[in-house]
Amino acid sequence: MSVAPARRNVRILTWIGFVTGVAGGLLIAFPDYLPFGGPWVQLGLGIVTLILAFKARKIGMAEVTDFDGRLSLAAALLGFLVVFFAGQVAFGVLLLALNG
Repeated sequence: MSVAPARRNVRILTWIGFVTGVAGGLLIAFPDYLPFGGPWVQLGLGIVTLILAFKARKIGMAEVTDFDGRLSLAAALLGFLVVFFAGQVAFGVLLLALNG
């Protein structure tokens, strides 16, 4: 793959990762807007964010010569935050279901 399509793929993956991370973060901040799914939707969005961000980093480091991975790294950190906070709530739901 040449540099131009690789650079385009990195941009697309990074920005879609940011969108899913922000959506997950907003759902964590305002959980009343999520009518169903509870923390599982948020956890899924965080995992998708991580996958997209690391895929962008992999393509960028392998195929783009002057790759600056700060934006995809920021998306990955956003994904970690979403997974962390949604994971806490999901763990609480599982404990409540097992003990209740």
